[in-house]
Amino acid sequence: MKKLIALLTVFGFLTFGIANNAFAQKQQKADEAAATEQVAEEVAEAPAAAAQAELSEDPDDSINQGLHYTLKDKFIQGGAVWMTPVLICLILGLAFVIERIFYLNLSSVNSKKLLDKVENTLKTKGVDAAKELCRDTKGPLAAVFFQGLDRYDEGLESVEKSLTSYGAVQMAKLENNMTWISLFIALAPSLGFLGTVIGMVQAFDDIERAGDISPTIVAGGMKVALLTTVFGLITAMILQVFYNYLLTRIDAIVNDMEDATISFMDILVKNKENK
Repeated sequence: MKKLIALLTVFGFLTFGIANNAFAQKQQKADEAAATEQVAEEVAEAPAAAAQAELSEDPDDSINQGLHYTLKDKFIQGGAVWMTPVLICLILGLAFVIERIFYLNLSSVNSKKLLDKVENTLKTKGVDAAKELCRDTKGPLAAVFFQGLDRYDEGLESVEKSLTSYGAVQMAKLENNMTWISLFIALAPSLGFLGTVIGMVQAFDDIERAGDISPTIVAGGMKVALLTTVFGLITAMILQVFYNYLLTRIDAIVNDMEDATISFMDILVKNKENK
């Protein structure tokens, strides 16, 4: 899984770089074509060329520059007061997502291989050696096995209770910080909607001060107000995708732990019978 994540990361960087290079090449060709057309117009008609040169001094930055410049421009247009909390939600949400991904990767083990090692160690070296093996193995499954082996002398019923209670503790640890991610998923669009409502109120205040319903005032105010909602929804969608991915990973680990625990109890029963 770690190799897959690394490959996807490299692929993402390569795709982003290729897209930027393609965008730059297309933009360069467009600039060259515009320059050629402008020279032709200057030769044909000097006043028209002068007017065209005057207009070309103020190009659209969102077209002539990269995606990050466009996002920065829209962020400024939306207003830092309301766009900054949405950005903070995205940053903190992604931080918790990355932390959960690393934790779940470390928690994932080959349960069948671990069960085989525990069974062989029990047969050949005894309970203490099996406990040492589980202590040296990372992951919640090995910790659950260690708790069961630690109560092996108290009877299988005590072992089963220990596996159930400590397994619940380990499953709860797998879900740590998931509530924070869900909070940011709900909070980001809410902040966006709040910024939009306040922006609409400000737009109507501008109309009232102007004393006339100008299309420019209405359209400009509504565009700026709606930007906070757009960024809030984008943030929520990004975090929701990662949230569902993490839930899927947690469910897979929990199911594997439950199956492995049943097999572990069978191993202990067989070991008791052989003695």
